[in-house]
Amino acid sequence: MRVVFAGTPDVAIPSLEALIASRHDVAAVVTRPDAPAGRGRTMVPSPVRVRAEAHGIPVLTPRSPREPELQQALRDLAPDCCPVVAYGALVPQAALDIPRHGWVNLHFSLLPAWRGAAPVQHAVMAGDEVTGASTFLLEAGLDTGPVYGVMTETVRPTDTSGDLLHRLSVGGAGLLVATLDGIEDGTLEAKPQPGEGISLAPKIEVEDARVVWTRPAVAIDRLVRGCTPAPGAWSTFRGERVKLGPLTVVEGELPGGLAAPNAPGELLVTKNAVYAGTLTSPVKLGLVRAHGKKEMAAADWARGVRIEPGERLGEDG
Repeated sequence: MRVVFAGTPDVAIPSLEALIASRHDVAAVVTRPDAPAGRGRTMVPSPVRVRAEAHGIPVLTPRSPREPELQQALRDLAPDCCPVVAYGALVPQAALDIPRHGWVNLHFSLLPAWRGAAPVQHAVMAGDEVTGASTFLLEAGLDTGPVYGVMTETVRPTDTSGDLLHRLSVGGAGLLVATLDGIEDGTLEAKPQPGEGISLAPKIEVEDARVVWTRPAVAIDRLVRGCTPAPGAWSTFRGERVKLGPLTVVEGELPGGLAAPNAPGELLVTKNAVYAGTLTSPVKLGLVRAHGKKEMAAADWARGVRIEPGERLGEDG
């Protein structure tokens, strides 16, 4: 089939590469406009744009898919189908109607679970043991269209959302190509999503990533892993924010028979480790990044700030 691919971040690149290597013809790519990045706020093209141009594929960067110019460009390109992976903007019905096989979206959950912008983060934070990816026919609703195919993926105990998303992006690329093959061959039919098992996965905001130390250790572990690498879990220490990388829930007693921290957020520092109290068992901190500093091991951070007995994370709220 002749296709126009829509996608923006790194997670869309495995699908773009798989489509280029497939029997289908990638006539053009639609991606989000260049955006400011880094301290200098330099305008940077999307990863998908960079990869498409490296292959010599024409790239369209509309401010919005509602632009008449984009829709006319799509009509001129006359694609049979528009595969989509993490494009980052809602596609209006007028654009959805242009390709005869519609727009087929690769979504990183087992629909109807985790509809929305952050399905992988929510799956990790909820403690899901299995998740996956789905291909479905895009329609005006939020991830509500009929499903063509699914793949499953085990959520590992130490997975961050970044780890899991990488695996899903690679496995999902094969699912997307297989879906387009089935559509072209007439062997695949989209099935309506069930009315039960619906859950929503809105974007994780910075405030959502704040660690609340009065929660159980398991919940804190899931929150931190779900928010890694973005937006990054955080707490406060002496009134300033500190970002926290994945941590370890302590099972049983602390090494050397040390007494566990007495209060949620209370810090216990040893020569090579830093522990924090929770509602349940303590957690061992991993990487810490203080405001304006580079990321470092928790023990190195603790030596630098000279933590006093009884000091706590998050004590200012």
